[in-house]
Amino acid sequence: MIIVHDIFVCKPGNASKMAKLFKEWAASQKGLYVMTDMTGQWHRVIMVSTHENLAAYEKNSQKMMADTPKNRAMNEKFKNMNEMYVSGSREIYKVW
Repeated sequence: MIIVHDIFVCKPGNASKMAKLFKEWAASQKGLYVMTDMTGQWHRVIMVSTHENLAAYEKNSQKMMADTPKNRAMNEKFKNMNEMYVSGSREIYKVW
């Protein structure tokens, strides 16, 4: 199994807005969680996803990018997301 952290460092005042967007999306996905910081660097929103392996992660990524009515509707909700954060990164962990 692998765990993926997509980390967003938000502009002040935007972390809760971004977390709310991601939480709505996560509710429709299996193995997807939203975390916000309690210690460490401020204004972070972390999307955590679990996958059986890297191939499954890639397949899920392609599924999320597919041109479907559901994905188009979600993309519309996220259209201003780039204005909410300063930087981001991705961490992929293998669970032993």
